[in-house]
Amino acid sequence: MKIISSILIAIAAPVASDSISPFHINDFDGFDIIIVGETHDDPTHHQMQADIISMVHPTAVVFEMLNEVQAETVTPDRRDATDLGELLAWEDSGWPTFEIYAPIFAALGDAAIIGAAASDTQAAHARDDSVAAFGDDADKFGLTADLPATEQLAREAEMQAGHCGALPDEMLPWFVDQQRFRDAMFARAALDAFEKFGGSVVVITGNGHARTDWGMPVYLDAAAPDVNVLSIGQITEHDADRPYDLWRITPPVDRPDPCAAFQ
Repeated sequence: MKIISSILIAIAAPVASDSISPFHINDFDGFDIIIVGETHDDPTHHQMQADIISMVHPTAVVFEMLNEVQAETVTPDRRDATDLGELLAWEDSGWPTFEIYAPIFAALGDAAIIGAAASDTQAAHARDDSVAAFGDDADKFGLTADLPATEQLAREAEMQAGHCGALPDEMLPWFVDQQRFRDAMFARAALDAFEKFGGSVVVITGNGHARTDWGMPVYLDAAAPDVNVLSIGQITEHDADRPYDLWRITPPVDRPDPCAAFQ
């Protein structure tokens, strides 16, 4: 897997002036799979994802937010439907409002739409045994290997911090396991799309899954080391880690205290 050195490609700027301008199309040349991270409730991140799709003209776009059945409902004649969110039952899915994701769908053009999320049945199976739920190629994607102890502890600590310290300590290894399952699922969906349609394939996913140190790129590298992968993170100036090939810094979204729900 080809990885380029990390470059600061944008600095904090007023939301109104935030656009594709910090990027150059040459930054994307030669990459088979382009992972574009997001903070799920940030409309500017979704607009940037749409802009990148418009620039790259991918053969396929892989969505963390959709499963296979949902993706198949977005037939070419329905992509511009005003009720696309309703068609996808988006508001019942737990994701932020469809309105902020709509620019991505509007930019798809002729790209195939791939749903990377597990089905309800597969997700339920994964809660008990993620390796078995993933299937026969779990070893190919590196899902069967134990994490190094230092990484395991670091990931558990980050998982605990992300849940405002509210998780029982004994549950932390399970949460890390479920995250690895999802990373591997998204990686397999992206690789399958690349092998079926050719490149470039764009992946729409959260920043955590885009991480080069323990996200999707790790599983893609295990399964297909010759595939050229580019990971783009969209973060705020307060984020300490920048484990991406390229990243942009955007102003924080004004949102309620996420820890309030745990109190």
